[in-house]
Amino acid sequence: MASRRHVIADDLRAQISTGRIKAGERLPSETQLAARYTVSTPTLRSALALLQAEGLVEKVHGKGNFVRRPVQRITYRGGSPTPPTPALQSSIRVTRIRARGHLCTLLRVPVGTPLTEFHCLSHDGTSPYGLARVYIPRDLAPAVTPDESPWPAKEATPLAEIEETLCARLPTALEAATLRISPTLAVLAITRVATDTAGRVVEAAVLAIPGDRAEAIFTTHHTADDRRTEG
Repeated sequence: MASRRHVIADDLRAQISTGRIKAGERLPSETQLAARYTVSTPTLRSALALLQAEGLVEKVHGKGNFVRRPVQRITYRGGSPTPPTPALQSSIRVTRIRARGHLCTLLRVPVGTPLTEFHCLSHDGTSPYGLARVYIPRDLAPAVTPDESPWPAKEATPLAEIEETLCARLPTALEAATLRISPTLAVLAITRVATDTAGRVVEAAVLAIPGDRAEAIFTTHHTADDRRTEG
């Protein structure tokens, strides 16, 4: 027998799919919905969490729960990020920091090295799409305007290697709050480290894209020599 939270989620899901509750529409308050379904508020929130994890409902702090509009999918192509679609904008916050903890390992620099952090949030109107935190040694950091993306970095020297690590994981509390997603919705996490011909790390980027709106594509090109070797 289905639990109450699943019964509630099924009913709301059906109303959304049939258009009885339309995209962008605000749901009744959690108190009103709990009374309607004769359940406790925690049970009601558990049902809404299922819909939030599916990407059907978005909770906006201080405003309530809204039916999400169909979202665009962000395509990440290995080694060459696809430019944002025209509908997406980026908000950039620039901060001067000192290397600490994992940043020292990521950029291979001593503790206290001056860095510039670019906190980039892509969004469609008020809906966040993806979060990127880009770290560049301060002497290499480009000057950018608020509407200009610093990534990929404007390298002062030619790049020799770009290493990317991808994994699916649950978001951190900060990522979930910034992207306004359920803490149970996995994100595509990408760590990108670029080094120059001298072996210096010139940029490290940490990206988090909600799994319901992200895909990664990698293409391998085979040469005639490769085919002869395989044969």
